[in-house]
Amino acid sequence: MDMSDKASKRLDDAARAAWLYYISGKTQDEIAQIMGVSRQSAQRLVSLAMSSGLVKVRIDHPISRCLSLARKLREQLGLAYCDVVPTLPGDGGSLGSVANATADVIERWLSSDSPIVMGLGTGRTLRAAIEQLPRISCDQHRIVSLTGNIAPDGSTAFYNVLFSIADKVSAPTYPIPMPVIAASAQERDMLQAQKIVAKTHEMARSADVALVGIGQVDENAPLLLDGFITANELSEVRDAGAVGEILGWVFDAKGNIVQGLTNNKVSSTPLHKNSGTEVIGAASGKAKVLPILAAIRGGLITGLVTDETTAEALLRLQN
Repeated sequence: MDMSDKASKRLDDAARAAWLYYISGKTQDEIAQIMGVSRQSAQRLVSLAMSSGLVKVRIDHPISRCLSLARKLREQLGLAYCDVVPTLPGDGGSLGSVANATADVIERWLSSDSPIVMGLGTGRTLRAAIEQLPRISCDQHRIVSLTGNIAPDGSTAFYNVLFSIADKVSAPTYPIPMPVIAASAQERDMLQAQKIVAKTHEMARSADVALVGIGQVDENAPLLLDGFITANELSEVRDAGAVGEILGWVFDAKGNIVQGLTNNKVSSTPLHKNSGTEVIGAASGKAKVLPILAAIRGGLITGLVTDETTAEALLRLQN
């Protein structure tokens, strides 16, 4: 047996031990007896299952404060859907909890027996959410990218999640083989005229649900950090009133898409109010408060997954 076979068998044993521990409620002594190993080995296998990401822990008990904030956001901002999770301490803590809740949303939609089209945007929260997904058999659905899948240097866009989800679900996936933001309006129009791209955009516009990230347009703007726009272009869109970004489209404090500038080169599916698609934004953090509120005001998103600190800030800013 080579090393890869040994590693695979050990993970199989770890999964079996974890199932016995977490699902069947067996003690470590009982697991050891069932699997024919020592108690210490059983303990190590359960620990390996956790550290290898084989175990996904979910807490079903509702947290009243988060539920209250979600209700207020729905009522005061007119959201069709809202999920608020606890704010966790430390850098990136809340991103993880928001990503976990976003994964739950994705899993619920993909668990539907009726065929749906799901659109996926891009971003750090969505990428982390896809990593939390279990493997799902859902051949009846279609999953389509809402943005281009190519980075400025021609490589696969790192925070595009379409290729990541293809490893987790059996549904067919449909990428947009274009840069997120083209070099020029002419290049964007030429690429979008291709039949395969036009058909993918048509599918994206008919999506039943879409999951999108929401970016800010400050000095830490994802569009800038990921190389999609230059510092000069960022300055120009900010001077034009841009406060946020979804799928590369920048918008102002009222949720109106900024005319011209980098928006002339965006290859993503257009954002439309009252499109018939349930658009759920996943974002949290101080820098995201104004972009989130603007997106809601403009009808660019109809649902939100965020954390309690961001939810509180949204309500203060709204009032």
